Amino acid sequence: MELPDFMNYSSKFSQKDFADKISRIAKRAGAKLVYAALILYYTLQSDKVSKKDKAIIIGALGYMISPLDVIPDAIPIAGLTDDLAVLLYVLKKVWTGIDPEIVEQAKNRLSKWFDEDEISEIGDLLDDKD
Repeated sequence: MELPDFMNYSSKFSQKDFADKISRIAKRAGAKLVYAALILYYTLQSDKVSKKDKAIIIGALGYMISPLDVIPDAIPIAGLTDDLAVLLYVLKKVWTGIDPEIVEQAKNRLSKWFDEDEISEIGDLLDDKD
């Protein structure tokens, strides 16, 4: 799958829209997508992250929020795969700026929507980044 120019979606991002979308799609999206989104969201709030990385994160989160993307979110299962691909791509790009405390904060928030079995599926998400 070819990634879209997700930077065109930066105007779609807002904290309220992010919170609304994540809470609405959490179970359908799966723990891995929500975890990646939360890490990027919390990284965006850090003063240790460059403006360039923040711009990339805003583009990716805006893409996730937008209902108009390569594979519309309304399509069951497949509708969120492009969102996950974009989030993982950006996560890999900005990984050096991510504080371990942010990772822990994302895990803690994840437990609000998922049980331990579902959270266990995020384990390999971070293994690819090291």
